[in-house]
Amino acid sequence: MIEYLTIAEVVIGALLIIVILIQNKNVSLNLTSMGGWMGEVTKRWAEKVLHNTTVILGSFFITISILLFVVS
Repeated sequence: MIEYLTIAEVVIGALLIIVILIQNKNVSLNLTSMGGWMGEVTKRWAEKVLHNTTVILGSFFITISILLFVVS
């Protein structure tokens, strides 16, 4: 069972790295406009899917890591 968990952790870790690297990094924080109205910021479909995938893969990675710690 430990072997399967280790393999799953490696695969999920690799997928997590790929999904994080795919995400758009062109978003910048504009501190000069903090005093004014900034409008509503919404994520588009692809950004939302990548964000949700990152959260889910991160949760799986942490869960499997805890399971490996408890089992071994």
